[in-house]
Formats: sequence, structure tokens, C-alpha cells
Amino acid sequence: MKTIGLIGGITPQSTIMYYQVLNKLASETFGEKHSAKVVMNAVDFGEISKLQSEGRWDLLGKIMVNAAESLQAGGAHCILICANTMHLTINEVREAVTIPVIHIAEATGELILEQKLKKVALLGTKYTMEKNFYTDVLKNMGIEAIIPEEEDRTIIHDVIYDELSKGILNKASKKAYLTIINKLVQKGAEGVILGCTEIPLLIEQKDVSIPVFDTTTIHATKAFKLSV
Repeated sequence: MKTIGLIGGITPQSTIMYYQVLNKLASETFGEKHSAKVVMNAVDFGEISKLQSEGRWDLLGKIMVNAAESLQAGGAHCILICANTMHLTINEVREAVTIPVIHIAEATGELILEQKLKKVALLGTKYTMEKNFYTDVLKNMGIEAIIPEEEDRTIIHDVIYDELSKGILNKASKKAYLTIINKLVQKGAEGVILGCTEIPLLIEQKDVSIPVFDTTTIHATKAFKLSV
């Protein structure tokens, strides 16, 4: 297989999940002794989260571009930004390199359309839920994304940064997430996008009555298929 480039560290927990998915796919495809060919540039989540809170997307874009350029120089065939929120910088990254940079929302939208769904709930950081970089991609694909009310968005965001990013799984937080998802189902959501790469640590398909779209697995699988 060709080498996949990962911009990781955003967070370390989700980067581990990407690596696990890719290696599982490699062993299933080529045999159990095989693993995925990966090159990684892991950024400092502490620096990233600080710049996010300060709204310094200009500096964040430069960090992502530098990481992408190093991956291309290191022999990557394609690049994954291992975080939904940091796709805010994907246009800058795509302009800086000549290899494919796979958009997590585009990959997720393709799977939603395969299941013939038109209206889905979107959970993620406040940046992912409230800015249009993610919902516009889905809208252009004919998919309506609905987001939780403001108080619920705060709950989702805080759990991501205070718990999931540190690998903390809290039963009360899971219950809160499921309550929020049920509210969105009542508003017509036919599926739910786990639009933060750490949320699959907390929510699984068996927990929810509607289709769940695990963006971490979807994103990694898209890259793997392009690399074999």
C-alpha cells in the first residue's frame, strides 16, 4: 500500500484511533501480520487549543500547512487532518501541497448519501457546529445538518475538551449526549454525525436508534481505500 500522512496530536486520543483503524484495515486486507504504512506529524494540542480559543486561525493554518508539507516531503501519498475542527484550515493546506488532502465532511457526506439520508444531526466542538465550514460542505451535497441548541452545544464542547481529549469516559456525559441526540431526532434527524474524532470513544451505534456516522473511521477508511 501507499503511505498515508497523518496530521495528528489533535488530540492524541483521536490520533491513536486513526492509527488503530488503519492497522485493522491493513491486517484485514493483507493478512494479520500486516500494518498500515503511515507517516505522522503530531502537533501540540496545548498550543492548538490555545490558538483556537483566541481565534487565531491564521496561525493555526500555518501550523497545518507546515505539517502537511513535511508529510509530503516524507513520502505521503495523501493526507488526513486527524480532527474535524481543524478542517477549518483545509483550503490553505490543499493549496500548499500537491497530494490529496481528504476532507472529513466530504467523506462523511458520501456515506450519508449512500444511506439515502437528507437530514442529519451534527455533534462536535462549538467551532464545528457553529461555523459553516462543515455544514456548507454537507449542504452542497444536498444534506441538511441540524445542530443542538446553545446550552447543549456548550455541554458537547466542554465534554470534548475536558474529558474525551484526555481519554476520560464519564457515564453522566454519555447520558447527556444521548439526551441531546434524542432531542435532535425529535426535530427530524435521520442520522447523527459524530463530528469530533473523540466522540466515538463515548457514543457507539448500539447506543442510538438512528444511523451513527463515526467520522474517525469514515475518514481513515477513505484514505486506506485510496492507498491500496
